[in-house]
Amino acid sequence: MTWTIDSARYAAAPTFTAYLGAVVKHAELWHGVYRTSTVESGAVDRLRRAAVGFRLLVLSEDWCGDCVSVVPVAARLAEQAGVDLRVLARDANEDIIDAHLTSGTRSIPVVMVLDADLRELAWWGPRPSVVQRWYRNEGLLIAGPERGRRKRAWYARDRGRTTVAEVLDTVERAGRSALRPSSRPVDSVTTTKNPEF
Repeated sequence: MTWTIDSARYAAAPTFTAYLGAVVKHAELWHGVYRTSTVESGAVDRLRRAAVGFRLLVLSEDWCGDCVSVVPVAARLAEQAGVDLRVLARDANEDIIDAHLTSGTRSIPVVMVLDADLRELAWWGPRPSVVQRWYRNEGLLIAGPERGRRKRAWYARDRGRTTVAEVLDTVERAGRSALRPSSRPVDSVTTTKNPEF
């Protein structure tokens, strides 16, 4: 099934800057990750080429540790490439998150690639593939606070590189799928080699 975002809902979704100004939970961390996020110029150029006519829509919540580690990096990439990125709250948009479940859960963030008509071409989430594998295989066996500490340590070491690579891959796949329409958006199955936990 192809998902199309209502234009009024998209227009009402805040830009990342507006979203950042409204975060309450972990506000210092949100601002810190955004302030220190850097994206290599090659990645910016790739997104600029791949995302012509595309927009990004992210489902997020300020309390989510994966969101605070991923969304500011994706926003910095989009901002530098001149790609419109908007953010919607997951909990206020259950219909959208329910179309983007990860193993039956409402895991976030979800980054959707939309064409000019707001039709979804692909989506990525809820976290970099290496983190997702660790989470499923080991992370769920670890108490919440320790699990969160280990994820934050991994995100700090990675410095957003994997997020950028996987979001770029998703946008490029969206561009290829736009050339040959299919019945449903492509979800991300990117695997990136990088340091494990």
